[in-house]
Amino acid sequence: MITEDHRDGALDWRKSSYSGANACVEVARPDGAVFVRDSKDLAGPSLGFSKEAWQSFLAEVATGSLDLA
Repeated sequence: MITEDHRDGALDWRKSSYSGANACVEVARPDGAVFVRDSKDLAGPSLGFSKEAWQSFLAEVATGSLDLA
């Protein structure tokens, strides 16, 4: 996980157009990394991952292996 402070507004944050009021995450993708933050706390911390780690996470989500039910 990448531990850098990206609360200075320098990143281009995006969230899905399908998202509800404030129950979503936002994603920023600068070169070589992916950052995720809570859409309810724009000034709060973000989690950063390498592109490879993010792709592995998405692959696991797609298989359903991370489902809680």
